[in-house]
Amino acid sequence: MFGNVLTKIFGSKQERDVKKILPLVEEINSIYDGLKKLSDAELSGKTAEFKERLAEGETLDDLLPEAFAVVKETCRRLLGKRWDVSGIEIEWDMVPFDVQLIGAVVLHQGKIAEMATGEGKTLVATMPIYLNALTGKGVHLVTVNDYLARRDAQWMGKIYEFLGLSVGCIQNQMDSEERKAQYNCDITYGTNNEFGFDYLRDNMAIRLEDRVQRGHYYAIVDEVDSVLIDEARTPLIISGPVSVSTHRYDELHPQVRELVRKQTALVNRMVAEGEELLRQGKDYEAGIKLLAASRGAPKNKRLMKLQKEQGVKKLISRVENDYLRDKRMGEIDEQLYYSIDERENSINLMEKGIQLLTPKQRELFVLPDLSVEIHRIDSDGSLSKTEKERQKDRLYREYAERSESIHNIQQLLKAYSLFEKDVDYVVQEGKVLIVDEFTGRLLPGRRYSDGLHQALEAKEGVRIERETQTLATITLQNYFRLYEKLAGMTGTAETEASEFWEIYKLDVVVIPTNEPVRRIDYDDVIFRTKREKYNAIIEEVAKLHEQGHPVLVGTVSVEVSETLSRMLRHRGIPHSVLNAKHHQREAEIVALAGQKGAVTIATNMAGRGTDIKLGPGVVRHPGCRLVAPPEEGELCPHYEELKCWEDVPCGLRIIGTERHEARRIDRQLRGRSGRQGDPGSSRFYLSLEDDLMRLFGSERIAAVMDRLGVKEGEVIRHPMVTRAIERAQKRVEAQNFSIRKHLLEYDDVMNRQREVIYDRRLHALEGEDLHQDIEEMIDEVIEGKISSYVDPKLYPEEWDLEGLKEELRRLFLVEVDFGQMGGKKGDDQKLKELVRDAVMLALQRREAELGAEQLRELERLATLQVIDERWKEHLYELDQLKEGIGLRAYGQKDPLIEYKREAFDMFLELLDRINQEVLEVIFKAQLRPLVAPREPERIKEVHPRAQVFASPAPDAPAPIRVKKKVGRNDPCPCGSGKKYKNCCGRLV
Repeated sequence: MFGNVLTKIFGSKQERDVKKILPLVEEINSIYDGLKKLSDAELSGKTAEFKERLAEGETLDDLLPEAFAVVKETCRRLLGKRWDVSGIEIEWDMVPFDVQLIGAVVLHQGKIAEMATGEGKTLVATMPIYLNALTGKGVHLVTVNDYLARRDAQWMGKIYEFLGLSVGCIQNQMDSEERKAQYNCDITYGTNNEFGFDYLRDNMAIRLEDRVQRGHYYAIVDEVDSVLIDEARTPLIISGPVSVSTHRYDELHPQVRELVRKQTALVNRMVAEGEELLRQGKDYEAGIKLLAASRGAPKNKRLMKLQKEQGVKKLISRVENDYLRDKRMGEIDEQLYYSIDERENSINLMEKGIQLLTPKQRELFVLPDLSVEIHRIDSDGSLSKTEKERQKDRLYREYAERSESIHNIQQLLKAYSLFEKDVDYVVQEGKVLIVDEFTGRLLPGRRYSDGLHQALEAKEGVRIERETQTLATITLQNYFRLYEKLAGMTGTAETEASEFWEIYKLDVVVIPTNEPVRRIDYDDVIFRTKREKYNAIIEEVAKLHEQGHPVLVGTVSVEVSETLSRMLRHRGIPHSVLNAKHHQREAEIVALAGQKGAVTIATNMAGRGTDIKLGPGVVRHPGCRLVAPPEEGELCPHYEELKCWEDVPCGLRIIGTERHEARRIDRQLRGRSGRQGDPGSSRFYLSLEDDLMRLFGSERIAAVMDRLGVKEGEVIRHPMVTRAIERAQKRVEAQNFSIRKHLLEYDDVMNRQREVIYDRRLHALEGEDLHQDIEEMIDEVIEGKISSYVDPKLYPEEWDLEGLKEELRRLFLVEVDFGQMGGKKGDDQKLKELVRDAVMLALQRREAELGAEQLRELERLATLQVIDERWKEHLYELDQLKEGIGLRAYGQKDPLIEYKREAFDMFLELLDRINQEVLEVIFKAQLRPLVAPREPERIKEVHPRAQVFASPAPDAPAPIRVKKKVGRNDPCPCGSGKKYKNCCGRLV
């Protein structure tokens, strides 16, 4: 209440933001009027003038009004000109409106501009792009797919070229040389994936000239909510094949399939018993049976049908709350083979399931306690050192094998119970292809992480692809935080404003529309069942089609779009389908969706990048009076006669078949109607069987239906219900934000380590002379070795000088004569000087042997090669650490704090190991022609959630044959001084 009063006095945040920018807009328009007298050459010459003024000390903010006015005048001069854009000839017809100038200022300020669909965001971006490109540092425009990147670069490129700037565009199949040329342009268009992966590949490059990017100065992200929120839950990963495959999906799949079959039969029996108990009036006992059934198979068709009956849903909810309150949910789950928690997207295998899977090998599900077992082995005085290492090796192997089996079973159960064919994925040409839940597009090459994709392949009976190992990774969140200045634009960001600020420090500014939005958004209508809902949708589409209305039907899955398509074909209604299976004609289908009588079914409208323009005869009169009358021209005479506000008689009608878990996606769908002041309308059709309703809102609404006595086929339509659904969406959004923030907290740990490693690697790549760094490494390694073998609190006679001598011989191939190290306690400085002098003398001999130039090259290549190998291993170890760190919560420890602590310790070990191995290579490498290691070949680009760059495994040297088996932790017989598992054992 108090907030509403303040808003009335001071205006909303949106109004205040826009009010601050209006004087700038007036100044831009004033300058624009004066530019018309300039010749084309004089106008394009403004670019050189601006660059000179920047060099003389003026800022971009000083130049903003003039630069924006120059772009606006360029747009005016291009009017009527035609050129090719992605194979289609277009005629330029755009000059920025005032609201577009406001949006452009917001983007330059490093904020997010929320602009409604059809308001010309693509044109808005040209002004801040031009202004920031004057610095010569390179500006990036980030889009959601290759088509839009290519289209926008060709479409808007004429403006930049007219003004003397170069325009590049990154496409998926380009090689390194082509990419480098595109990045060297003043302005570069591309997708978030391409920019992110180029950054990772640059940090895997062996030669400086192989790096393609030239920094991260300023980026504008189109569809910023899709890129920075929807896709931020999963990292960009470059990975290569593992040397040995350890999964058991093909072996365990038949047993898990049988387990699922048994669970289905058990749940059906429970539902039947629950129905019988209901008939006998034993409601609470029935509720227990039905709760167990819903924990075992929440999407069981018989159960879902029973839940539609009056009071059943409420009964199950009451029993569930009772058992949760008394902490007795375990008693319910014990009746099942496994329990499913849809909200947490998790599955727990119960005792009955374990007995069915491994009747004779119960120990498979018992993981040994490593710390206890290792302590037992170390404390056993009867074991020799070799036997202890052998037993530890056996323990580690047993732990790894059992963990892998348990993990494989869990993922197979998830594949069967939580992932639906033609909803979450499709099967084409013997491959499991993921359907993007936000755009409805197929994502060829993308793979679910953590073995889930292989579990889906086992479930569908297609070839199980080999596992991969991470070579480089970064989240989109951390990639875009590399930019000095970041901005974004979208039609739907306001609902996520708090997340944009908390994660990226990006403010959201809502830009007013050029014309009033004349779309009426009707309240949702809710049915008991999906069948009733679909029938109502088909009736509505048939009526609107007959009246000549264009209709856009938005669905959340391929399955629903094909169901509705079959029903429309049965009614003889011509229509187009845009989903993951029919995306080739995407732009054409979207462009024709506004023609008279057109019916279009689309899985999602996010990031389609094509406006739906209304065809002739769709709007009854140009002077539409919906929402607000036009400022000039004749008014529509049909307004009162047709009662347009009750049922909009023209324009594009949006029909949503289900609420998405994110309000933004619903707003994107609605925003397709009512473009640039066109009339339009939207309505969502829901049922109590929809996932969002079933999980988060249906008990209360079902109770309302029961009280009102709603019969089959009847509908609920009330603003209160719409608000209840929005509250459910907010809960889901909060949960998803928590997941993304959690991911970022973990990745921030790795990100700080990645920055250190990449800076060190870049220094090695750029540095012509690393000799100073090598000397610093020597000092650090000597310091570490002496502290391991020498205790300053003891007399020199008590120091382990023989052990130190052996270690120095192994590392540096030097013999140090310690003589009689007499002295007092705490006097180890003399020892350090003695060792350092001996090692530096050996380095001088090495330089004399190889030559200064060749030693410098050896130092550079050794540093790069060791960093790459050890960083790859470190990423693998961090993945393993992260996988099990959540279990620390059972010991009353914060998993994140534990992860940070252990990851830091591992990183210190990594740095120490890198220093030692670099020095080993420098001191031991044999004299032969130096060849830079070949960069892994990049096969194809795929989506972030499972980016896979297969690279051929390097030719492995023949394994060294020994008479007896060498333990993993034994010294390698090749004489390197490393453990066998870290040397030749890796290649066996």
